[in-house]
Amino acid sequence: MARALALPVTDNRALARDEVHYRARAFGPDARPVSLLIVNLSAMGLMARADVPYAVGERLRITLPVVGVVVAELRWSLGGRIGCELDQPIDLADYYELLAVMLKAR
Repeated sequence: MARALALPVTDNRALARDEVHYRARAFGPDARPVSLLIVNLSAMGLMARADVPYAVGERLRITLPVVGVVVAELRWSLGGRIGCELDQPIDLADYYELLAVMLKAR
């Protein structure tokens, strides 16, 4: 019987993600409002839980504290979770302020 080869999983992201668990409002590609639970975040993207299924390539407008509305493209979707890449990276100073607000809200 053949054995499966266990390979280490590596995360090749340029920026580490910060765990936030923050509830946010967004608008989907159809302009309907949707609630998101942002699980983790970086200055360039995020992972969230969403009740509405979206397809890869669709765009969301997400309202975040400090920075306001950001536009993000769906890069993947799996079992109610979505991964998004922001159109414009969040400035580092704004990102740290945003992170502080999100973590305080937990």
